[in-house]
Amino acid sequence: MTRRYIVRGHVQGVGYREFARKRAEELGVTGMVRNLDDGNVEVIAAGSPAQHDALAGYLHRGPLFGEVHGVTVTEHGPIKSRGFTVLY
Repeated sequence: MTRRYIVRGHVQGVGYREFARKRAEELGVTGMVRNLDDGNVEVIAAGSPAQHDALAGYLHRGPLFGEVHGVTVTEHGPIKSRGFTVLY
């Protein structure tokens, strides 16, 4: 299953993308993370329901210097990815 997460708050310039990449790789999730022009962060992730539950917990918490105000989750179509990528 693939989901799209939009993370709101103080999540740019605080290492959020690298945080998300590390947590996704630890969980075996594939996909990507990137900053959006509106100040939010987008995560597209493919994995099992248990992997998504764990990833969502991390995304809600965020890195030490970030401040997550909310995470919106929607279903997403399949992706072709062998790992987890940070897009710049």
